Amino acid sequence: MTVLGIDDTDSRTAGMCSTYLAALVAEGIEDAGDAVQRRLLIRLNPAVEHKTRGNAALALHTDASPEAALSIASDLIEEYAVDDDPRTSPGVVVADCEPGTVPGRVAAFARDAVREFHDLGDALALADEVGFDHRGWGYQGDAGGDTAIGDDGEAGQDQSADSATGRGRIGALAAVGAWRAFDDWTYERISYREFNRCGTPRIVDEASVFAAAEAGYPAVWDTVDRVEREAVCVPNAPGPILHGIRGDDPEEVARVATDIDSEPVERTATFLTNQGTDAHHRESPPGGLRALRDGRAYRVDAAVATPPETRRGGHVFFGVTAPDGDPTGDASASDIALECVAFEPTKRFRERVRDLRVGDRLTLCGEVGNGTLKLEKFAVRDLVETRRAVPSCPDCGRSMKSAGAGQGYRCRDCGTSEPGTVPEPVRRDLERGWYEVPPCARRHISKPLVRGGFDAPTHPER
Repeated sequence: MTVLGIDDTDSRTAGMCSTYLAALVAEGIEDAGDAVQRRLLIRLNPAVEHKTRGNAALALHTDASPEAALSIASDLIEEYAVDDDPRTSPGVVVADCEPGTVPGRVAAFARDAVREFHDLGDALALADEVGFDHRGWGYQGDAGGDTAIGDDGEAGQDQSADSATGRGRIGALAAVGAWRAFDDWTYERISYREFNRCGTPRIVDEASVFAAAEAGYPAVWDTVDRVEREAVCVPNAPGPILHGIRGDDPEEVARVATDIDSEPVERTATFLTNQGTDAHHRESPPGGLRALRDGRAYRVDAAVATPPETRRGGHVFFGVTAPDGDPTGDASASDIALECVAFEPTKRFRERVRDLRVGDRLTLCGEVGNGTLKLEKFAVRDLVETRRAVPSCPDCGRSMKSAGAGQGYRCRDCGTSEPGTVPEPVRRDLERGWYEVPPCARRHISKPLVRGGFDAPTHPER
């Protein structure tokens, strides 16, 4: 068996798509008389600076020889490369082994590629140590220093002998190790438009998309956003993808794709993927909330320390402390361990955030950037359901008045008294359980609540 990893073959501005290139390579292998057993689409760390769009790398598991697979991939990269995009730098890595028997160090590299950052030099050194052939393309100096994981670009001339090119070999090596690294997999059925239509408006019948999405739910998810009336499965980028249908069942995603009325479909491909799995989340580090680092995604427990505040642009911010703290509502900047935000594109999710109150205990999921946790979902663990209020007189029902500093409260008409404030029920619109951003704002790798497996009741968005 041969495992072929491919990355960095699309462009932010000129279209193309890594999945399209992988589909072409798979067809080339099959046309040569060999079989392609499996196609993988691996979403890497979404915080990578150099990525384009979804930061995907691809792997093909095939019966072709490593030499034949590398030759076919190289020819197609050179044919479809966009040689005037300086941000791009394709790479391929070829392993002569079963996907499940790649060296453990390569599997660890793949896991880290989803949660951390890798240097190109480290990737090439590891590939050489384990005997994997590789080849890269791109511009001189593209990948100096602290290169990020899995860039999805397009490249130009062949510079395969130069280690300063072929940054895509980082993601390609991660894709090679992914089958051993991960155990939660979903499916995406991608339909591609005729290539000469790239850059023109897509023709997709929206009514058929919503009807197919309704019929396929919940096995097929994130096809549409029913509230925003958006066909999430249809991209806006200038590349060759017409639509991509995601779910837990390969037959169901294919059926939904077939039921969509559109312009002609040139080809289709079904990928196994780590999309919708939360593979990018890591647990809170030993130092707690103050130890979270930029560019990583976390799942952490916390308590709300400041009331949610809507700021310019419609973004909603609030501060949190450790879950065992005692927030009072008067937290100073030094008391807040972490600031959290629900950005305006998360739409109705912000209403759930605005419903939070100081003292609520939560589990938060999201990526940290500039010291702020960008929310993807949260779970309400414990709600504040009372507040301290001025007592009412048990005889006349009127609010008591202060009897003086430290002397409690007294009804001036009846003479009754209370030593202090009393608990009063608070009406809460939130319930315990998980809340998430809507499909229109979901990251590729984030796990939708409809997939199940969560540790509390869920409130899925459709």
